Amino acid sequence: MANGVLIAAMDFTNVDAGEFNDWYDTEHVPERQRVPGFLVLQRWIGADNPRLSLATYDLESPHVLQGPGYRAIGGENLSPWSKRVTSKVERILRYEGEQTLPGSANAPANAGGLLLVGMTPSADTDAAFNHWYDKEHVPALAAVPGVLSARRFRSTGANATKYVALYHLTEPGIPETAAWKQASASTPMPQHVRDTITGRLRLVCKNYVRS
Repeated sequence: MANGVLIAAMDFTNVDAGEFNDWYDTEHVPERQRVPGFLVLQRWIGADNPRLSLATYDLESPHVLQGPGYRAIGGENLSPWSKRVTSKVERILRYEGEQTLPGSANAPANAGGLLLVGMTPSADTDAAFNHWYDKEHVPALAAVPGVLSARRFRSTGANATKYVALYHLTEPGIPETAAWKQASASTPMPQHVRDTITGRLRLVCKNYVRS
């Protein structure tokens, strides 16, 4: 079961799309699939921006990213191809985290869409933020037709964003449905918490399918 996550989001406008996908599909993902502790690896493309790439990697634990298997292919040990491609992209998010809700669930395999929501509350509203998210917000959204799973993560690395929520969806249009909007409006974030939120990020993606 997955207790950790690695998320990488980037804009690859300045890279040939064919090369970018060849690199991701034939080198980058296979390298990580061979690392012990990497579980479910999924790729996504922006629902409205085909040059937005999002990859989610379910991990047995965030500690996998500190192990020799991952260190051998990451950081200074990136391949020449990886260094060349990543030098041209605009990094939107690189996130390392531990799963806090429901705790150790794997990503579903049949999702057609993904919603990523990231944000950081202040230290003095952190407890209230998490209570609202876990007890009100996620239960309401998880019950919306078309939502396959709702998971939350807390940062374990040097991330500007402290919390990330991942919603796996039957298709990327679910957040625009009346049912989703009604569920979201039914659990407004407490104003004293909202006033402290920084680092907001919202990405809506569709499942990547290699052409």
